[in-house]
Order: sequence, then structure tokens, then C-alpha cells
Amino acid sequence: MRKIAISDIHGCSKTLKVLLDKQVGLTSDDELYLLGDYIDRGPDSKGVLDFIMDMRKQGQVVRCLMGNHELMMIESREANKESTVWRLNGGVATIESFGTSTVASIPQQYFDFLYSLEDYILVDEYILVHAGLNFEYKGNGKAKKDFLWKIKNPFLDRKSLFWLRNWHDNIDRDWLGNRVIIHGHTPISSYDIQKMNHNLEDLPVLDIDNGCFAKFQAGMGHLCAYDMTNRKLYFQQNIE
Repeated sequence: MRKIAISDIHGCSKTLKVLLDKQVGLTSDDELYLLGDYIDRGPDSKGVLDFIMDMRKQGQVVRCLMGNHELMMIESREANKESTVWRLNGGVATIESFGTSTVASIPQQYFDFLYSLEDYILVDEYILVHAGLNFEYKGNGKAKKDFLWKIKNPFLDRKSLFWLRNWHDNIDRDWLGNRVIIHGHTPISSYDIQKMNHNLEDLPVLDIDNGCFAKFQAGMGHLCAYDMTNRKLYFQQNIE
């Protein structure tokens, strides 16, 4: 049995299926951990959600995190109006993949799935989050201006779990212990992902977002899977 992590699928259903079938060779005994951003930008967000839900129905162990794009979709539906930020970041493509013109017309079953998404996952020696963990934050700018306060439990800063960037230098090694943080959200090159995996003993964090949707950008345009059991990377070129 292997434990496989994938992040930032972004509506690329064909690429996801080929990655799991041809590259990873996923079996029914394996466990799949998806780190958020299943929707937006790519052409088939609905297909990605259908595929994930179908795998679960067939008995595959699939645990799923909330990404910032799922959060924007939920907030748009709750406000009964698509936010401009969401539309500019792929929300239009998601709505169109459902063959409708408004987020309110998307069937309830998909929102039931979105509301079930987890904020973070602890598995073996790994901490799985979508974006990052906020180990430090600035004071209120008044009496304690510019003083850095430790957050005793980084999981309590929910916004950072979905949105944080540029946080690797602030990792609290004492809090982390011998664990490794796996995340997505910030696209980096395949070379940088491989380098991070090679250097986990020095910096125990791995970003597995290879910018699948950015297929015309050098070093990007692949969907990455990480075999946490064997610390092995797989890359599938975007075929959408």
C-alpha cells in the first residue's frame, strides 16, 4: 500500500486520469491524498469533481483538502453572486464546465462535496495542507508594533492554510519535530520540486504544485504526484 499526494489539479481531468493510470499505477490498495484546487482555470472542473467522487463510491481511499479556489466557489454561492476575484481566477471556466451560467445553478451534490473538504491532514510523518502554515505573525501595530508572536497552533490560522505564500523561512523546527510538510498552491518548476524532495533532511517541506494549468511556461505544465511512502515523484504533462 502506498500513500499518494497530488495538488492543484485545476480542472485538468484527462491529465489527472493519465497520471494515476500510466505514471503512478494507482491500485485499490493505495490511498490518495488530494491537497485542494480541483477546480478553475482548466477545461473540466466538473469532470475532476465527478472523478474524485466516483473513486470514493468505488471504495478507493481518497482524502481531500480544501483549496483557496474551492473556498472562493463556496463564498460566491453563499453570497449568491460570483465574486470578481473568483471569476478572474478561473471561476468562469468552472461554471461553464457544468453547462450553466451561474454558480447557483450547480447541483447541490457538488457543494456537499466541497463542504466536506478537510482543512489539513496528519498522516504518518507528514502534515498535508493546501497553501502553508503560519508560524509567525505581526502584532497589532500599536503597543507591540513589529513584534513577532508565535502561534502555538498554526492550524488555528485557517486563512493561511488556504492562502499563505513565502513561509518556508519561518518554520518552527521545534514544533514540527521530525515531520515533513507537503503542500501546493504556489507553482514551482519540476526542477525545484525534485530539489526540494532531495533536500528534505535540510528543509522538511515539499511544494508539489508544478503549475499544471501553465503548460506554456518553462518548467511548468505538469501535474505532480508524490508517493509519500517511498518519497518518489511522478510528473504528467498537461494533455488537456
